[in-house]
Amino acid sequence: MDCRMAATSQRVSGEYRSWQELANSERSTSRSWGAQEILAAEEEVAQSLLDAKERAHQGGAELQQLEAELRKAGEEDTRLKASLLQLTRELEELKETEASLERQEREVDEDTTVTIPSAVYVAQLYRQISKIEWDYECEPGMVKGIHHGPSVAQPVQLDSTQLSKKFISDYLWNLVGTDW
Repeated sequence: MDCRMAATSQRVSGEYRSWQELANSERSTSRSWGAQEILAAEEEVAQSLLDAKERAHQGGAELQQLEAELRKAGEEDTRLKASLLQLTRELEELKETEASLERQEREVDEDTTVTIPSAVYVAQLYRQISKIEWDYECEPGMVKGIHHGPSVAQPVQLDSTQLSKKFISDYLWNLVGTDW
């Protein structure tokens, strides 16, 4: 039995050694296979990291370009706002000028329809009564005209800077005849 036991023990021992060798071989194979996977994964991660860095660099360049465009657009916006403000002021000035011109036009229309005809009528009435033809183009401060009296026309020339208004008024009324 000793022989058999020794043979069985050797056989078990051999199988155990074979099993250990197989396990060691599998471990080393699995270790080497895992290292290859790890290396491949590391390469993939490194490539992914390089790609991400390249995209970040491109993104940074694009960001700088967009910031430059944004600054240019901001400057253009500022310029256009200043131009719009200037044009708005000019428009307001033109509106004020237009309103002023419309007021003046209404005043002129009123003068031509009411004041001037009545002023012409009064001037004609004064001429008929006083028989004085006034020189409206004489220099300021002078009262000039021609009095068409009953027999002869005589010039009228008075300096209002040296004579009183009462004297001028009395003189002119004395020219007016009382025969109607």
